[in-house]
Amino acid sequence: MNMTSYFRPIVRTGSPRSKDSIFLAETNYWVSEAEQIRFGEKAKLVSINDVPDWWKKRWLKKRADILGMEFGFPKLMGILNVTPDSFSDGGKHVELDAALNQAKFMEENGVDIIDIGGESTRPGALTVPISEEIKRIQPVIKSISSKSKIPISVDTRKSDVASAAHKAGASMVNDVSGFTFDPKLLPFCSKYNLPVCVMHMKGSPENMQNKPKYENILIEVFNFLENQIETLVQAGISRDQIIADVGIGFGKNKGHNLALIKNISLFHGLGVPLLLGVSRKSIISDVAKLDKTIDRVHGSIALAISALGQGVQLFRVHDVAETKQAFDLWAAVNFGE
Repeated sequence: MNMTSYFRPIVRTGSPRSKDSIFLAETNYWVSEAEQIRFGEKAKLVSINDVPDWWKKRWLKKRADILGMEFGFPKLMGILNVTPDSFSDGGKHVELDAALNQAKFMEENGVDIIDIGGESTRPGALTVPISEEIKRIQPVIKSISSKSKIPISVDTRKSDVASAAHKAGASMVNDVSGFTFDPKLLPFCSKYNLPVCVMHMKGSPENMQNKPKYENILIEVFNFLENQIETLVQAGISRDQIIADVGIGFGKNKGHNLALIKNISLFHGLGVPLLLGVSRKSIISDVAKLDKTIDRVHGSIALAISALGQGVQLFRVHDVAETKQAFDLWAAVNFGE
């Protein structure tokens, strides 16, 4: 789709509410103004009445439930990396008992879905052989799915891994390559009617942080996701079963990441639930000057709260209990208990 103007809804909560305002995706968030964004021009504020109907229709549309998750209020996706080298928790959950204990801990603290990955995609990471990735994730998924009703997502770029994960009990695929890495992954997800998360990444984990450049980070990421969502739909995946992720830290520098978080409400124009994955990422240390990833918890929650205020529906987090507590308090202030 060729567009010359993009519209970012200015999302608000509470009252008083403008008589011309509309509710975002049938939630308690509302919109009465938007920011018009064009290549090479300064963004300008416009009334909701000046926003084309195409954009407003996507803002208004209720987001369908996915795996029992109802997006009237944001949900938490717990991160469970069974890798020796992930940037934050590499090596902590490679043993089956440790992985199961972490899954149980997240479930007890209110997680809505668990995302299990067997390949690190941190900057500079190399591709893990398919057999090794399956060896890491399959027993964990099988064991968790046999003991819990919490839905499981598999974090993989590879169709063979997704197939093994699905057989073990995973019911969603989260692909950081945005379905550009393995051409067989999309047909597999379509065949089994699996919900998917499509993410933007510029380059590959091996090279994505080698001086990434954009003319306009917001428009370029939006266009990629819009085009990939259309590709998924054409392949037979229902738009109601697609989640979009702007890909914080994947081929972006500090300025790019901050711009995406500040303006993330633009991506409601995709008409699908939005996922933010910023937990413990280097953007926090870049701003707060921290040495250890474990010290990034507070910054992770601060960035999540910023996106929560813009109506983001799903948050991929390491620290489930801390994030849920912060979200519950934010909701009590903004929506009432």
